[in-house]
Amino acid sequence: MDQPPVEIFHFKDKEQSSSLLLQLNRLRQDKVLIDVLLCSDNTEIPCHRNVLVSSSSYFRAMFCNNFKETQQTRIHLKGVTSAILSCIIDYVYTGLVSISMDIVLPLMQAASMLQYGRLFEACSRFLQEQLSPDNCLSMIRLSEIMNCNSLRVKAKEMAMKSFSDVSASEDLCELSLPELMGYLEDDCLCADEEQVFETLVAWIHHDPLSRRGAISDLFKKVRLRYIHPTYLFQFIANDPLIQSSTLCTELIESVRRLMFSVSTKCIGDTPFDLKPLWAAPRRYTYHDTLVVVGGRKNNQQTSREALLFDEKSQKWQWLAKLPIRLYKASYVCLHSILYVLGGLTTNTKYSQVISTVYTLSLKTNQWRTAESMLEPRFAHQSVSYLHFIFVLGGIRPDRRLCDSVERYNSMFNQWESMAPMPEAVLHPAVAATNQRIYMFGGEDAMQNPVRIVQVYHIARNMWSTMENRTVKNVSAPAAVIDDKIYIIGGYTRRMIAYDTKANRFVKCANLKERKMHHSATVLNNKLYVTGGRHINGHDVIEDSDNLECYDPKTDAWTSKGKLPFKLFDHGSLTLPCDSQTLART
Repeated sequence: MDQPPVEIFHFKDKEQSSSLLLQLNRLRQDKVLIDVLLCSDNTEIPCHRNVLVSSSSYFRAMFCNNFKETQQTRIHLKGVTSAILSCIIDYVYTGLVSISMDIVLPLMQAASMLQYGRLFEACSRFLQEQLSPDNCLSMIRLSEIMNCNSLRVKAKEMAMKSFSDVSASEDLCELSLPELMGYLEDDCLCADEEQVFETLVAWIHHDPLSRRGAISDLFKKVRLRYIHPTYLFQFIANDPLIQSSTLCTELIESVRRLMFSVSTKCIGDTPFDLKPLWAAPRRYTYHDTLVVVGGRKNNQQTSREALLFDEKSQKWQWLAKLPIRLYKASYVCLHSILYVLGGLTTNTKYSQVISTVYTLSLKTNQWRTAESMLEPRFAHQSVSYLHFIFVLGGIRPDRRLCDSVERYNSMFNQWESMAPMPEAVLHPAVAATNQRIYMFGGEDAMQNPVRIVQVYHIARNMWSTMENRTVKNVSAPAAVIDDKIYIIGGYTRRMIAYDTKANRFVKCANLKERKMHHSATVLNNKLYVTGGRHINGHDVIEDSDNLECYDPKTDAWTSKGKLPFKLFDHGSLTLPCDSQTLART
């Protein structure tokens, strides 16, 4: 069939606008139909009024209103050099401009004055590409002078992300007190609290006579909760600036009493309201990550691997390997540092029970040795609370079960013996909350399940016991969310939660398999369970590489993928990690 005739054909010439601009520029160069001269530095630049009016609201106002310039053929522009004015007119007629550091500032000023917004933003983008930690504070000042929000945002972003480098620059010492306070109180600041403290001290020392009085206001911006006690009480507390301020010393003493009280309740009779200062969150660049360390890999040998799980990318990243292979060490996190305590060495001809403590900081990704425990042990349990690490039970070098308890005090970097457990047990589920350590079940020296809950009161250094027929777990981890302690499996599919306030057990959704020798930690208010061993449908024990998550709000389990290999008797911990460290790992 014949197609009906097209009544209307809509044609758009894509080259028309550029061709027209090209022709107008040739007319300008040939001085054809020129009706105005822009003058600067005794230089005259021929132009067409209609082109200027069409390109800028500045010229539209000049030539389309009853101003004297409407009748003039020569317009003198003050504050713009002839070279810059020539660049701008070339841009108007061609859409092209070459921006360099030599001309960017006067070009930006002229573009602002003559109201060429896109040219102004092009200058801003050029300056943004030149940003570095050395000049970002200067760029912020420039952006304020130029009233350039896009440059200010980018420069501020770099200052926040590279604060460790920026804090060493001379520009930082030139900040006003409100400007410095703005940085130090920002949750987005990429800096350790130690760095925050050192920055405010350097700022005050730059002009001590006029700035010394600001120490207490600045010190309140340091989030003391996230500073290692040794640094806080030995370095910061002895700083002359801090000692010169009664308010600062009283704040440090309040924190000291808070820690020594072994309580999360605030001290009321202080010059500060400590609660909001203590409750301040970690800065946003820090987020909790899952770290898996040690254990037995693929049912072959003890593992030296340490892995970090990035929840955003759902990928595993390898950390520095443990210095030695350890069988049944214990694992705990304190002050953002991973501790590996004791264990049985397996990479020597004769195995040895050790008291050595290894530590790993995600910031440096390096293992170091810390103060050794009082006695060597393996198959023990460890738990952290406030600035303490508690080590409970385990097996001595003579292979006998022990009931001893020792405590590491990070404020004084020393170990001390505490009251022994009422009953020595192996592989109990252990958790600490509300000034107490709870030890559920486990097995005795004859490998019989123990149906008791042993409770240690931290402040009183006293134990109590509760018999409970609900407790029947061996080689099960425990973890705390809100006021509940979750006991996950232990040769069973069952998971129960002990409500510490109501003093009762609550049944939760079952695991998919009978599980033991696994590990668990809390990440973003959810339970993450890693690896372990499970009993399949044929009653055969198999190793696992599962990564599972339990949400207490929905009482449901979901799979989060797999570990890189099968693993059991390992540690799973939650460590805060900043985005820059994560990128380097």
